[in-house]
Amino acid sequence: MNAPLSTFEQHESSARSYCRDFPVVFDRARDSHLHDEQGRRYIDFLCGAGAMNYGHNNEHAKRAVLEYMAADSIMMSLDLHSASKRAFIEAFQEIVLAPRGYQYRLQFTSPTGTSVVESSVKLARKITGRQNVVAFTNAYHGMSGVSLSLTGSRHHRQAVAHGAVTRMPYDGYVPGLDSVDLLRRYLDDASSGVDLPAAVVLESVQGEGGLNVASVEWLRALRELTRERGIAMIVDEVQAGCGRTGRFFGFERAGIQPDMVCLSKSIGGLGLPMAVLLIHPELDKWRPGEDNGTFRGNNLAFVAATEVLQRYWRDGEFEQALREKEQLVRTSLAAIAQAHPQRIVGIRGIGLMQGLEFRDGEDVSTLIGECFRHQLVVECCGARGQVLKLMPALTIEPAVLRQGLEIIADACQRLFGHAAHAPTDADADADAELAVAP
Repeated sequence: MNAPLSTFEQHESSARSYCRDFPVVFDRARDSHLHDEQGRRYIDFLCGAGAMNYGHNNEHAKRAVLEYMAADSIMMSLDLHSASKRAFIEAFQEIVLAPRGYQYRLQFTSPTGTSVVESSVKLARKITGRQNVVAFTNAYHGMSGVSLSLTGSRHHRQAVAHGAVTRMPYDGYVPGLDSVDLLRRYLDDASSGVDLPAAVVLESVQGEGGLNVASVEWLRALRELTRERGIAMIVDEVQAGCGRTGRFFGFERAGIQPDMVCLSKSIGGLGLPMAVLLIHPELDKWRPGEDNGTFRGNNLAFVAATEVLQRYWRDGEFEQALREKEQLVRTSLAAIAQAHPQRIVGIRGIGLMQGLEFRDGEDVSTLIGECFRHQLVVECCGARGQVLKLMPALTIEPAVLRQGLEIIADACQRLFGHAAHAPTDADADADAELAVAP
C-alpha cells in the first residue's frame, strides 16, 4: 500500500472520487499551481470544479480575510445582520446587478450549489402551487433530493425517485429539434401528460453534462415561453457563473433576466462555502425562517467575495483579458483537434470552460493520467466521460495557460501518435470546420 495514501485508503469512504485520478497528497496551493508533499508542482486546470475562479489563495482576497480575522470580526452569524454581509450586498448591487439592469433580492441559502437549487425549486412550487418542474437532458444540479431529481445522469440519481420532473431535450441534444417549441406543444395539449410546471431549471452552459452551450436564440425563446405561461425560469449558474463563460453570468449574452439565479462555488471568492439565490422582487414570497440553514452566514466568504468583486469586476479590463484567454484556449484546442481527427470530434464550451470531445471516453481517461504524470491536473465530463474539460483559473497568467495547453498537446502526441502543431494565426479560423459548440 502507498504509505502516504494509506490513511485515506484505510479510513476514508469509497465515495471519494477526484483523488483516484490524482493519487498524491497536496499540501500547498497558490494561484494556478498545486504542490504535493514531495515538492512537485502541478498546473491546475480543475480549480475545485469551478470553485476557484480567482486561483488558490488569491492574494487580494486572502489579505482581506486575514485582516478581518485579525480584528476579531464576527465569523458565523446565521442570518443576523453583519457589516461584511452588508458590504457584499452593496458591492454586488453596485458592481454586478445595477450595470446590467438586473433587479434581484438576495437570499443566502445553505452554502452549497445543491442547496441553492433546492431553495429555488421550493420557492417556485410555493408561489405557483404547482409541483411539476422541467429539467433537461445532461443536466447536473447537485447531489441532494430535489436537485438530484433534476440531474440527468443515471449514475448520480440511482437511488432517488424522479418526483414531479419532466425531462426535455437540451438545446442541440437532438439535431434540428426545437425543444422549446416541443415544450409549448406539450403545454398546449391537455393529453400530453405534461402538467403546467412550477419552474423550468437549466444551465446556460452544461458543465458536467459535456460543456454543452445553450444558444442565444434558445435561451430567449425559453424566456418568452416561461413568461407567457407564468412559469419561473431558474438558471443554475453554480458552475457557469462568476465569469467562467467570459461574462459574469453565462446567460447575459442572451439579454435575458431569469426569475431566479443560483450562485455558489466561486461566489465565495477563495473557495469558501457560500451560495446566493437571486430572486425577482415580485417572487420573494418567503415567510421568515421558511427556508434557512445554519451556515448561511459565512462572513469570511462575504469578505472574500466582496474583495474579488471590487478587484476584478469594476471595469471591463478583466473581461477583456478573459476574451483573450478564451481565444488562446480555443486556438490551441483547434490545433490539437486537427492533429487527431480520428480521435477527437471537436471543441466544446465557451470562455474558460472549454474542452475537447473525444470519440472514446477511454482515450480521455488515459489522457488525464498522462497529463497528470506531466504535472497537469485536468478532468473529464460528459455522459461517457468523453470530454476533456479545461477550467483554469480566470486569473491564470497567459504563460502558465500556454504551458498547460502544451502539456495536453504533447500528451496527445505521445498517446495518439500524431504531432500536434503549435498554434498559429491560421488556426483561429479553423474552428468553423470542427464540431464547435454555439
